Amino acid sequence: MDLQSHFVRLAENNRWANDRLHRAVLQLKPGEFELHRVGFFPSIKETLNHIVAVDLLYLDFITEGGRGALVIDEDFTPFEDRLALAHAQMQADERLIDVCQRLSLEDLDRRVVTDRERDGQIPERIGDLLAHLFQHQTHHRGQAHAMLSGTSAAPPQLDEFFLDYDLPRRAEEMQRLGFTG
Repeated sequence: MDLQSHFVRLAENNRWANDRLHRAVLQLKPGEFELHRVGFFPSIKETLNHIVAVDLLYLDFITEGGRGALVIDEDFTPFEDRLALAHAQMQADERLIDVCQRLSLEDLDRRVVTDRERDGQIPERIGDLLAHLFQHQTHHRGQAHAMLSGTSAAPPQLDEFFLDYDLPRRAEEMQRLGFTG
């Protein structure tokens, strides 16, 4: 497997993990989504909004969309509704998969300008931006997962990757998401 194919698999796994997490969040009782909790962001709502906002920012960087920090500063409005947030995350995840599928191996070494506001315009390699984005997702998804432990919804299994060993346990999800395995 080459690095570009690996990034596609990471994007698909990211979509699957976010789907599991958001399905659990949709089961929360009223008030649990917004409730103040211990974490980098003080609620499940704020943590999941942060994830999707940063996804959109990095997608803009990687695709050279030209909005830069404006994606968060002007274009993004945090979601109050869990279902709308889940849908926005799904759209960002699908877009990330598409972007990864379209990249060539050469693109991964190509530098794009990232708008870091006060820190300036910083050229970064696309491969490094993707690696950071997947790390960011995993980090904050883990925080939301931990917060779910103190709610009425059971935290879903998120630490699996697409191994043949796990296929029977995730076959329905893979089919629903349109993944081949």
